[in-house]
Formats: sequence, C-alpha cells, structure tokens
Amino acid sequence: MTQIEIPRPTSGDVVELIVEDHRLFESLLRELRDATADREAAREALSNVLIAHGEAEETEVYPKLRTKDAISDHEAEHGEEEHAEGNEKLLALLECKGTDTQKFDDAVEELAEALNHHIGEEEQTILNPARTEVSEQARQDLGERWAAMRNRLLDEGCGSVENVRRIVEEAHEEGLLPADDEDES
Repeated sequence: MTQIEIPRPTSGDVVELIVEDHRLFESLLRELRDATADREAAREALSNVLIAHGEAEETEVYPKLRTKDAISDHEAEHGEEEHAEGNEKLLALLECKGTDTQKFDDAVEELAEALNHHIGEEEQTILNPARTEVSEQARQDLGERWAAMRNRLLDEGCGSVENVRRIVEEAHEEGLLPADDEDES
C-alpha cells in the first residue's frame, strides 16, 4: 500500500485551510471510485484527514464563530450533526473487508453523498459568514489553532476504525445521530 501524503499546514486563514481540505476530500473520493487506484491508501488517508478536520472544526472553529456571532448555535449544531452523519458513513466504508466489492462501492457513494452535501452547506452557511464577519487576524489565529489540533490528531492516527467507531458511538449517545431503529424510516 502506498502512503498518501496529507498536507499539514501550520498557519493560514482558517476559511482557506478548511476549503483546501474540502478539495482534498473530493480528490480522495475520486481515488476511492477509481478501480485502478490504491483504494486502501485512499480510504486510510480520507479517514485520517476527515476525522482530524471535523474534530478540529468542532473544537476550535465552531465555538469561536459562535462567540463572534458569525454563525448561530443552530448552524454549529447542524454542522456537528452532519459531521456525525459523515463519520457514520465513513465507519461503514472502513468496515468493508475489501475494496473491490459492490458493498465498498456503495459505501463510497453514501459517504460521498453525505460529504458533498456537508461541504456545500458548510461553505455557504458557516465559511461565508466567517469570511465577512470575522477579522483577518482572528481567522489567522483560528487557522493556527485548527491546524495544530488537526496535525496532532493526524499524528495520533485518529482515522483508525476503532477511533471512528468510538466517535460514532459518542455521537449516538449525544443524540447527534438517530437511534439505529430510526434509520430505516
């Protein structure tokens, strides 16, 4: 398996850093759809960067944007619910035994659907207000803190199936995800 290099910025405007990760997610999803690509490497890279990205956003970015009134409590909570949904789809992908099955392809598409929805919404309802309502210096400070946490989580291997399973279980306990018997409705 080849190792996919995940960029590790240490500073920058938090909005631009987050958008760069969104483009990376889209690129990794294309790799996961490509039967000639190293899908295992793409799955591992996407899992690590997706978890590090979302956890750093929820810890460092959303609370700060709330206090600056750039986003509402509802928008932050909705973002967290969408992270939880994406993490649940990611877990289904990680639990696929091989990368050459219909189950794997279906799991990729379900994750892609959840991710693409979240990316579009986040860029419009959270990042656009951050661009206009938050000072450049505050976005730089936020970028540094977000990148530091994201890089630390990447170093810890945060995308392991065990860690993703723990995160999804916590999301269920916190009510961010419907109970399993509600999923079918």
